[in-house]
Amino acid sequence: MLKNAEEVLIDSYEHYAKQTYRNRCEIYGANGKLNLTIPLVRRGKRVPVNDAQIENDFGWRKLHWRSIESAYRSSPYFEFYEHHFIPIFEKEHTHLFQLNQEIQNKIIQILDLGVIIKETESYQKDHSGYTDYRDTIHPKIAPKNKLADKRYIQVFESKYGFIPNLSILDLLFNEGPNAISYL
Repeated sequence: MLKNAEEVLIDSYEHYAKQTYRNRCEIYGANGKLNLTIPLVRRGKRVPVNDAQIENDFGWRKLHWRSIESAYRSSPYFEFYEHHFIPIFEKEHTHLFQLNQEIQNKIIQILDLGVIIKETESYQKDHSGYTDYRDTIHPKIAPKNKLADKRYIQVFESKYGFIPNLSILDLLFNEGPNAISYL
């Protein structure tokens, strides 16, 4: 979606929805699919996504980075890209939206996508002129895209087979500059 877009509008005031990819991703670890979840401060309902706060008392950043490093250290491009992501995991973000923006911007920079990202200034029920993808990708709904069946080499593929729909980090660390062609 981002690869083919000139401009993307992110609704930074939509209500935070639990059990979505907003605070989690899946990577391919030595024992198969591994879920990495960022803990959040529990608050009332209807919290705008840009106000969701990260619970930093659990040491999740170090645990997540170790998991990523363990999963991808032997991948072809991990050493080429790791220096881009280490500072993100070393920094203590207070809000999930800020962390996601930083990761998103780093991926856009690495892949040289040239897309312009804009944020809303208030909740937008309808996005005139934009395609609404807010509920398109969800961990509990099987994806309906062409990439779901498209394969690339994965580190532990010989052990567990190909696992589709993992974090962009899986594609980047395994395919490097070819990731853009895959997308």
